[in-house]
Amino acid sequence: MDSPASTEAPAPTRGAALAWEVARRVHLGSRQRENWIQLFKFGLVGGTGYLINIAVFALLVKGAGVHHIVAAVLSFCVAVTNNFLLNRGWTFRDARGGHAGFQAARFFAVSVGALGVNVLVLYGLADVVNAPVVASQAIAVAVAMPFNFIGNKLWTFGPDSETRSSP
Repeated sequence: MDSPASTEAPAPTRGAALAWEVARRVHLGSRQRENWIQLFKFGLVGGTGYLINIAVFALLVKGAGVHHIVAAVLSFCVAVTNNFLLNRGWTFRDARGGHAGFQAARFFAVSVGALGVNVLVLYGLADVVNAPVVASQAIAVAVAMPFNFIGNKLWTFGPDSETRSSP
């Protein structure tokens, strides 16, 4: 049991403070023109990744008979590689001072989180509602996009990514 003199906030308060800080940063960031330009570029890169994801997914499901959840993970791997390279080289070019391996690890971590959202939506649409699997994947990828942008903007290519210098 915590003593009354304890200065550390309880876990729910820390979680609320973190959520509030993220919401504050998103709000303040939405007022800056360069963030809207980055969002547009991120969307274009995401569009290429989206097309790659859907094409690979359809080939695996329809052409190779791979289960749709496995196909979602495999198509994700192909698309995330494309998206990292394009986002690092174009969308978040100013953050290229960060170590590529460090940024790749963060990009992958954010993408895995977004993949979790993707798979949940895909499962809900394809397995619970019985919607067509390719259309379900198309919707699921679109639902996951905002999670990707915010995570990569604030963490992968954020200001602290530049503190790590290239070898």
